[in-house]
Amino acid sequence: MATYVLVHGGGHGGWCWQRVARRLRQAGHDVYTPTLTGLGERAHLLRPGINLTTHIADVVGVMKYEDLHEIILVGHSYGGMVITGAADHAGGRVGHIVYLDAAHPRDGESLADVAPDMMAMARSEARIVDGVELVLWPSSQAVQYYGVTDPEDIAWMMDKLTPHPWDCFAQALRLLDPATVGRLPRTNINTTPSLRMSQAEALARQLDAPRNWEIDTGHDLMITEPEAVTEMLLRLA
Repeated sequence: MATYVLVHGGGHGGWCWQRVARRLRQAGHDVYTPTLTGLGERAHLLRPGINLTTHIADVVGVMKYEDLHEIILVGHSYGGMVITGAADHAGGRVGHIVYLDAAHPRDGESLADVAPDMMAMARSEARIVDGVELVLWPSSQAVQYYGVTDPEDIAWMMDKLTPHPWDCFAQALRLLDPATVGRLPRTNINTTPSLRMSQAEALARQLDAPRNWEIDTGHDLMITEPEAVTEMLLRLA
């Protein structure tokens, strides 16, 4: 039996993993899908000061208080920032790290550094609510960016997406031990459109693991291709 911790991306919540988590559990594995502070069902906790450090602490807390070890730690999109920091702070609890069409940060980089054009576009529609600068406001246009086209899936997502604190994307990742994180067994699962659109530097990072797998679907592949994502994750169990 393996233990999976699945970390969602910007504007999402643990809810986005339902289809993959159900299949992994049916295969006999333990699965945790934490929702990061200020998002999803934890949107009522939104406040000034939520940043990348907050979200790393969310995931490390699940590992610690659930007493998890040899974790297969999966991050989607912005979740790549979070899992890199969580693996660094987890005290050896992570056995394998998986970047699922995710950011591949290096020490000292923010998501705004890793994906500057995308983040500039997101910030151009920022709004300040109760002292928090929020981006990724839910809209049908945003869902199309996530690569979801099925009308039922779009309706399901629109009811659950939440805006995301900008500070999470602006804060640089600071690692305690980059070398140890770099030695972790690692797998990249990319989508074909992401690979096609990436410039040389980003593409090199997407293909820098011993296992680099590809699924021809949209960015939210855990929603559009849950069977393919599950099958790949099960190979790592």
